[in-house]
Amino acid sequence: MSTPPRGNAPASGLRWLGHATTLIEDLGTVVLTDPVLTDRVAHLRRRRGPTPAGPRVLDPDAVLLSHLHADHTHLRSLGRLDPDVPIVVPRGAVDGLPALRRFDDRLVPLRPGEATRIGTVTVRAVPARHDGRRWRRGPEFAPAVGYVVEGDRRTYFAGDTDLYPGLAEHVGPVDMALLPVGGWGPTLGDGHLDPARAAVVARLVEAGLAVPIHYGTLWPIGFDAVRPRLFFGPGAEFVRRAQNAGIAAVEAAPGDSLGTSGPGRNER
Repeated sequence: MSTPPRGNAPASGLRWLGHATTLIEDLGTVVLTDPVLTDRVAHLRRRRGPTPAGPRVLDPDAVLLSHLHADHTHLRSLGRLDPDVPIVVPRGAVDGLPALRRFDDRLVPLRPGEATRIGTVTVRAVPARHDGRRWRRGPEFAPAVGYVVEGDRRTYFAGDTDLYPGLAEHVGPVDMALLPVGGWGPTLGDGHLDPARAAVVARLVEAGLAVPIHYGTLWPIGFDAVRPRLFFGPGAEFVRRAQNAGIAAVEAAPGDSLGTSGPGRNER
């Protein structure tokens, strides 16, 4: 599948919209990751950053969904997007979440290692170590994945994952790594990166720049005073650990844009 870019792309290379939602721009093509475009997801409330809005939020060239959990595959947010936007999903996603059938003519299923062309970039699915089910029980029809977006630069969107053998070989050296460093509650379960392990991933993939995501946005209603350090702290801790490992890293606030400068790996 190949679709032309829609144009009017933002000048910046990345805009973090909160949690795992990012806009990645490369060579005029814009992809939107794991869109949560509302102020609430079930029992979770947006506590920091504006409700996502602005250029290309609702009309990207494609959407990338890493796995089926409701804070990554948010049906209400998908329903707000322009009706012809392709949606890249892990293969088997419709079996794991039949409600996705309403978008069936737009779904682009990928297994880890498979790729599709979107405008001027190639999007490749890579493995992730995370529960890919929508709910905690039942079979896993679709594995969790991450994505490498390759155009002028190589950008790794990890979705949700933990360290796993072969991660560096699957992902390869990248110019930018968007890495989950926290969660949405006072505990962090299996299949997640914390700041220390995320810094290891940044080093393994030889990130030119590492950006922490998946923290400091959504928090359970009524939990405002419960372990606030786990809400606000993971980004800064990750940046410190990454820099100590010799990796350039920067913490953004939800809604911030980050530009890219210098040649990407494809031009070096």
